[in-house]
Amino acid sequence: MSAERADYVISSFWPMLEAAILYTLPLAVISFFCGLLIAVIVAVIRTLPSPNLPLKLLQALCRVYISIIRGTPMLVQIFIIFYGLPEVGITLEPFPTAIIAFSINIGAYAAETVRASIIAIPKGQWEASYAIGMNYRQAFIRTIMPQALRISVPSLSNTFISTVKDTSLASLVLVTELFRVAQNITAANYEFILIYSEAALIYWIFCFVLSFLQDRLEIRLSRHL
Repeated sequence: MSAERADYVISSFWPMLEAAILYTLPLAVISFFCGLLIAVIVAVIRTLPSPNLPLKLLQALCRVYISIIRGTPMLVQIFIIFYGLPEVGITLEPFPTAIIAFSINIGAYAAETVRASIIAIPKGQWEASYAIGMNYRQAFIRTIMPQALRISVPSLSNTFISTVKDTSLASLVLVTELFRVAQNITAANYEFILIYSEAALIYWIFCFVLSFLQDRLEIRLSRHL
């Protein structure tokens, strides 16, 4: 590689890395934690005993929400929020649009992960909690939910890593994240293989680091099992 081309590689790499740090990672982190909050709420609602009609209707709404989000492409959801909502008088900036779309999407998928983890807790844990004087709410918060979240760590970690990669879809609604910057650079010089390979390298580095942290977290949570 010539010195001129090497300089070009370096000069194009840093803008993409900066966009990844300033936009891609914050977008992924904010969306994931907002989505996780939605997921926990939906999962809790779906696992509650349903003796009354209002709770049954709420559980039905949660099932419809999960079905719609899981049954439609994320790109379509982003476009509906960014291009469709202005038709009814709601206009959002690109970054908030991406956060809302990703959070709603993550919430639907993670809700099933959290719900499955709650169901996986043995009934004996409930009985032991009741035996020491806890009510349903105390048993759920102090005994069941901490164990469920630990069980769901691998799946939720994979969801977060996937979210980092999926942030590239935000480029289609003009969020200046990593992939959008890569597109802007290639539009000026047509070095598609070089620039997109650099972008792929940055995504891979981030995901590699997150995978390593996931392994460390799982080991730490398993120490006292």
